[in-house]
Amino acid sequence: MKKILIIDDEVTIGQLLSKFLSRNGFTVETANSGATAMELLKQQFFNLVLCDFRLKDTDGREILKVIKTQYPATGVIIITAYSDIRLAVELIKMGAYDYISKPLYPNEILNTINKALATQEALSATEVLPQHPVQRTVKKQVQDSGMPEDYIVGNSPASKELMRQIELVAPTNYSVILYGESGTGKEAVAKSIHLKSKRKNQPFVALDCGSLTKELAASEFFGHEKGAFTGALSTKIGHFELANGGTLFLDEVGNLSYESQVALLRTVQERKVRRIGSTKELDLDVRIIVATNENLPQAIAEGHFREDLYYRFNEFMIQLPALRERGDDLLLFAQNFLMMTNKELGREVSRFSDEVLAQFSAYPWPGNIRELKNVVRRAALLCQGDEVQAKDLPLEISAGQHPPRSIEHNTAFKSMGHPSDLKNIAHEAEYETIMNVLKEVRFNKTKAAEMLKIDRKTLYNKMKAFSIK
Repeated sequence: MKKILIIDDEVTIGQLLSKFLSRNGFTVETANSGATAMELLKQQFFNLVLCDFRLKDTDGREILKVIKTQYPATGVIIITAYSDIRLAVELIKMGAYDYISKPLYPNEILNTINKALATQEALSATEVLPQHPVQRTVKKQVQDSGMPEDYIVGNSPASKELMRQIELVAPTNYSVILYGESGTGKEAVAKSIHLKSKRKNQPFVALDCGSLTKELAASEFFGHEKGAFTGALSTKIGHFELANGGTLFLDEVGNLSYESQVALLRTVQERKVRRIGSTKELDLDVRIIVATNENLPQAIAEGHFREDLYYRFNEFMIQLPALRERGDDLLLFAQNFLMMTNKELGREVSRFSDEVLAQFSAYPWPGNIRELKNVVRRAALLCQGDEVQAKDLPLEISAGQHPPRSIEHNTAFKSMGHPSDLKNIAHEAEYETIMNVLKEVRFNKTKAAEMLKIDRKTLYNKMKAFSIK
């Protein structure tokens, strides 16, 4: 369970935020002063800190400096009044993940927190480890290499070639396209390019284009002024402006609408940005890294992606290897995730059985590093001793089967003993259809929804119901 520290000298706000976040599955601590917050940070690890910019004994700038130097694995989100937005942007450039302006809206808070935690997980998906046998608990090896703190480089030829290309392109200002299957760590690679570049002390801002509607895209890219349109209750700083001087990472860029691509191309060409509802243009100095699991040349041929935008992005291309192509790195990653989970859960699971290691090697890992991490975390939770056994693994790995349908559905199906139940057969057929389409489009949810003739929200709900990750 993720731990969040709320720092706000308004006790009522701290209590309301604490209750709201606790109801949404987080462990929460509150502090009404900077001094109290520092003591809590010394005593325990927090995944994220929500800090009001103005405190009685200090301010968000000083809190951020301490966290970035002493607790670099902890993310920071600034809570700010409208009049402090310029300061909030300054703090983002100092290393804060994002800001939330008052008045506070629950959906905005939760969305920002989840994005911050997802970014952290992408960056902690890997970590450099010494070359010891994977059956032993390995101590963390600190490396001053400009890589994300928890990045596993790997020892396979595919991993070494990936690192060679990162080292090659990072010092330049080239735009980069990252190709790779879902779960291969594209955001972590983008972050490592940023950290090895001359922009490393400037912002790294990530945006998931796969979740953007045509109407939302312009506001997320360019920002808007208060009152610019219905629902614009406050000024919003766009991602281009937040990343100015640093790096902007656009994930799932192939999912952007044609209209959004046109607006994006204009900004990339002119190197200027203007908030919606504003007449003032801002000069841009932003390096752009984009990621996709689509074949963009094919999308161009089919009329779904602009060719001129593709060539703007494609100054350098990196193909990320799938987990199944990385040889013994798989076992290195698994051991690292086991260490991370032990720390998270307070467990002492030290190794995997020989049977588990064999099953790991035989499984194709369609979800790549992300899937491996989830499997190891689940197994460590279920494990009853100090060694992960085959019984602790999901059925699709331990029995070499397809992923299970819904857990609740399977249990009920077996207990009733009715293999001919029409409702269950319909569920099975629906699951198979969704999985087959997702695999065909390499888990591109926008394309899958189009092929299934349903909207993205319906697809997400069905995936959740069937426990499809």
